[in-house]
Amino acid sequence: MPSAFSDLHHRDTPLLIPNPWDAGSARLLASLGFRALATTSSGFAGTLGRRDGGVTRDEALAHAATIVAATDLPVSADLENGFGHAPGDVAATITAARGAGLAGGSVEDFTGDAGSPIYARDAAVERIAAATSAAGGEFVLTARCENLLHGVHDLADTIERLQAYQEAGADVLYAPGLARIADVETVVRNVDRPVNVLLVDGGPTVAELGRAGVARISVGGTFFYAASGALIDAGKALLDGDTSFFANAATGREGAAAAFT
Repeated sequence: MPSAFSDLHHRDTPLLIPNPWDAGSARLLASLGFRALATTSSGFAGTLGRRDGGVTRDEALAHAATIVAATDLPVSADLENGFGHAPGDVAATITAARGAGLAGGSVEDFTGDAGSPIYARDAAVERIAAATSAAGGEFVLTARCENLLHGVHDLADTIERLQAYQEAGADVLYAPGLARIADVETVVRNVDRPVNVLLVDGGPTVAELGRAGVARISVGGTFFYAASGALIDAGKALLDGDTSFFANAATGREGAAAAFT
């Protein structure tokens, strides 16, 4: 499975990898024809009534195992910062992720400390190297540079970090927050690994990212929040005595019958 998942990053068109938040959403997305899935830390936290970052390693891996078991598709997990600061913590997370049946996973360089949000580069590289060693060539490791999500709007530093993570053995590189196609093109041009880009509202389209050479496109927690928005709208309608929400129900629509058996 990991080898097949890796192959999906080396095609003429980007791998579109949606982010389900439970077994049902995973089955729905699989029924629509997607070829791989990825977990979402924010979406999963939302199902528990928590904010992103409020999930333990054990919870995240148990959730990931549920997504793995829901379909036959390869699954990559959002493993946040590896659930620990030390390289050994990150390695232990990757080892456990492999045991959960995951085909891959991402490790970010966000410390969890708003005052000092990004690990020093040397420490961040050591963490990716430890993850690579634990992956053992049997797990597609995505290294994430979180600069743009935490107020560090320095594209040069972002690229240098991605290059360092590449040299440390990462299989896929990811800098969430890229919102201009010129910046995406610059990143792709300056690294030698497949690049994942997070779709953002008002940012480059799937077609534009494909032309830029992006290998994988994900949506993060957006599908979860879109579903939550639909739930809010339906709830407000019901309070007003409006039952128009029946028109948007998934019952009988494409994928529903195949997903819920």
